[in-house]
Amino acid sequence: MATESVKTFFSSPQFAVVGASTNPAKFGHKVFTWYHAHSLPVTPINPASASIETPFGVHPTVKSLAELPDPEHTSLSVITPAPVTLNVLKEAKKLGIPAVWLQPGTWDEAVIRYARGELDDGETENDGGYEGAVVAGDGGQGHGGWCVLVDGERGLKAAGKLKRHGLGRLMGEACHLM
Repeated sequence: MATESVKTFFSSPQFAVVGASTNPAKFGHKVFTWYHAHSLPVTPINPASASIETPFGVHPTVKSLAELPDPEHTSLSVITPAPVTLNVLKEAKKLGIPAVWLQPGTWDEAVIRYARGELDDGETENDGGYEGAVVAGDGGQGHGGWCVLVDGERGLKAAGKLKRHGLGRLMGEACHLM
């Protein structure tokens, strides 16, 4: 995906992480913490936990995208298995979420095709796919594709929101292991 999609993603005033985890060893926790480390307003989405604790405090979760207070002004970082990701994209489209970042390991061919509004083989029509900006697939500086832990600081800089330096390299090491 183009660098312009990364800039669009970070132009949102709010963020949410689908698949935010209570387990500090999981990428859903690391990505959620990354937003806090960069002083960005972020909502964790986790249907199984009431809150998530990070070094920045305890944060109440919401159970679904529909519970976001202002989805039309919220960019969405996704850390879910590909079949779940496809459903997340469909709900994001219905709610008018302007941009999504599909972290490495969250997408497969069908997810990428839907994200780009392409028809699947043999399909004659679909709902047009996701309509917002998409950061996903091959590219970025990580080995598994675009990763906010690796590529996020450049995106923040492009959107004029970079407040801290150096965290990307430290946290980005995690994406190389995905």
